[in-house]
Amino acid sequence: MVLKIFFPQCCNTADSGLLVGRWIPGHNSAVVLAVVHYPFIPGQVKKYLSEIQSQTQVDLAVLGSWSMPKEGQEGLDSFLKDLSTIFPQKCWLQLSREIGKRGFTCRVVQNNGTLLQDKEQKSDVDGSEEDKIILVHYDQRKVMLSQLHPVQEADQKSEIEPSELRLVFQTVAQSQPLFFLDKYDDGPLKLTHWQSEGREASIIAELLKQASVPVCICLTWLLSLWLWFCSFRILNIPPVKFITSKLSTCVQSGYRAVHFKTVFSPKKADTHMDFMRKANIFVSFLVDIALGLLLISWLYRENRISKLANTLVPVADHVAKELQQLLEWLMGAPAGLKMNKALDQVLGRFFLYHIHLWISYIHLMSPFIERILWYVGLSACLGLTFALSILSDIVALLTFHIYCFYVYGARLYCLKIYGLSSLWRLFRGKKWNVLRQRVDSCSYDLDQLFIGTLLFTILLFLLPTTALYYLVFTLLRLVVVLFQGVIHLSVDFINSFPLFAIGLRICRPYRLAEGVKFKVLCEESGSPLHLMMEINPLKCSSVLQRYRTPTYSCYPKDSWAALCKKLFVGELIYPWKQKTDKTD
Repeated sequence: MVLKIFFPQCCNTADSGLLVGRWIPGHNSAVVLAVVHYPFIPGQVKKYLSEIQSQTQVDLAVLGSWSMPKEGQEGLDSFLKDLSTIFPQKCWLQLSREIGKRGFTCRVVQNNGTLLQDKEQKSDVDGSEEDKIILVHYDQRKVMLSQLHPVQEADQKSEIEPSELRLVFQTVAQSQPLFFLDKYDDGPLKLTHWQSEGREASIIAELLKQASVPVCICLTWLLSLWLWFCSFRILNIPPVKFITSKLSTCVQSGYRAVHFKTVFSPKKADTHMDFMRKANIFVSFLVDIALGLLLISWLYRENRISKLANTLVPVADHVAKELQQLLEWLMGAPAGLKMNKALDQVLGRFFLYHIHLWISYIHLMSPFIERILWYVGLSACLGLTFALSILSDIVALLTFHIYCFYVYGARLYCLKIYGLSSLWRLFRGKKWNVLRQRVDSCSYDLDQLFIGTLLFTILLFLLPTTALYYLVFTLLRLVVVLFQGVIHLSVDFINSFPLFAIGLRICRPYRLAEGVKFKVLCEESGSPLHLMMEINPLKCSSVLQRYRTPTYSCYPKDSWAALCKKLFVGELIYPWKQKTDKTD
């Protein structure tokens, strides 16, 4: 039989005293949590353990004695051994360490007064299985903060029996009130544990925790006012709701409102995943605000707003003139192709008229562009994501004529494609059954076949002219879509990147644990086997996948094959403006 003793690494050089810990139920294992220094009064030790046990609901007890011999303490070992009668246990551990030696000397006294070593000698004579002692050293701080095996609440009872390692982690995590007593505190007991050299939390951090509650309540109240304003009936009518669902700024503001409600909630996070989600959202918000302030400082320096406004109108005029030249080229013989002259002239003049309207609109708005950009730049104080969302909406407004050209060309091309496919089924004696959603056989008379042949010929000869316009305007639309896609990717990267989790993975990797590993520390004859338990951190790819903040995706869920099929048949595509469900 193997006896495993989990010993904290911080107690290797502790003064002589008593071992405080817990026997793991159902397993032949013990977890040492602290060492009570000599001198002490046994009654005070029992009273302190009963108080800690009522707070933690952990069966804490005195497991044995710890001996670290020093000058003037020659008779201390015998005194500590005799304490087994005051603190009765099934097994009394006697751990001792000599200065200059790496290994410990471990003796286990049974409740009947026999030593484990005597049983080992008897088992060697009888030929039965030999009893062994294994000392597993662990870092108490890392085990308590790792969240590898989180403590289950009382109402969360699992049907699977917990493993030995899970019970060890949960015992250390539940015994956190035991670590509040520091050896520098004034009191009747002096203990050694992971906080023996100073508390981790500072006074400033504690004051910030106390001040965060009223701040969160105030921000939650302001957020409730914003949500109440958004719930007005006038904002939910179909035209307004449709426009707000298409604007990236409104989508981003709704996204931030939902996450502010999560972050600034005064309710404490229930699980480790909820805490990590809150922390990642809060850190991403701070980074967003910092980047937005940097953008403001750059824009309002050296009069860059007026320079940008003076550049924007000539660029819009240049784009409109280039489109006008492109249409004039398409109205001739583009690349030597022979087009249908009548349809070519009609389509060209139709699109040229829209370009003239757009140039007039740009010149009408040119006196107000600088003021608009000045107020848009101030929106960066809400974060870089708001500035990028407004930039995406401005690009959509400035290229609205290209979008209109794409819609006109796509609708005309789609009409001809579906007309040709329907007439092609007519030649083969087929018909699309609308009720059953399938192609069925059908018999046509001579007049129907004649009219179908005539229409098929007309649509087929007009298709190259329509397809060329559709191809050109689709390519222009895709250029705008790719630019907006880069902007939306940047916004989603800032919103969803788990910066806090990555920082923990770099600075404190044990907080994001994936498992444990053991390595041999010392294996000497006459002493138990010493193992070191180390925590394996999560891989960076796993951190990004597990702790990434969900976003409201604006991207199409179709595959590349489905997108190519839509482009081929002329269906309208709104890659960055699709209405998608919100995911939490």
